[in-house]
Amino acid sequence: MSQPLILASGSKIRAELLRNAAVPFEVLTAPVDEELIRQSLEAEGTRPRDIADSLAEAKAQRVSAKVPGALVLGCDQVLDCDGVVFAKPRDKDEARVQLQTLRNKQHALLSAAVIYEDHKPVWRHVGMVRLRMRNFSDAYLDEYIERNWDHIRDTVGCYQLEAEGVRLFSRIDGDYFTVLGMPLLEILSYLTLRGDLKQ
Repeated sequence: MSQPLILASGSKIRAELLRNAAVPFEVLTAPVDEELIRQSLEAEGTRPRDIADSLAEAKAQRVSAKVPGALVLGCDQVLDCDGVVFAKPRDKDEARVQLQTLRNKQHALLSAAVIYEDHKPVWRHVGMVRLRMRNFSDAYLDEYIERNWDHIRDTVGCYQLEAEGVRLFSRIDGDYFTVLGMPLLEILSYLTLRGDLKQ
């Protein structure tokens, strides 16, 4: 790459996606109060898509201020079910309530990416995937949470599609990378168009 790409995220899966695509990058995070931003935007009636975009931008902006001249990629993901934005569960009880709410329904995952260069946004994209959960039993739900709590506690929707969470779904319409929290194909297209990645 002609200039360094900084991933403004501590997400292991996002780093793994970039690494697997052979994109050179470094990780640098800056504290952003995601919950405060999300609650403020929700109180203003902001659409879930725009909440995801704002959170991704806040991360990119914060890190960009620390690293002049670098391309900074901020990402965030929001789950929207019937206009309600879901946050990461605080405990197993909240995870249970979230999964019961999502059971046998369709919801959307909105994965936003914003790239900053020299303290200003130069590119943004919000990918959307629609997912429909199965009508699983309460017994399975309880076992699933117990077995997977360490892996799902930091995820919106309490599932990882790349693990047992895939069993919760009957249908998925959209891009797999977007489900994982990063619209990777669009990011790669932009970096290639800029000449940062060779074709």
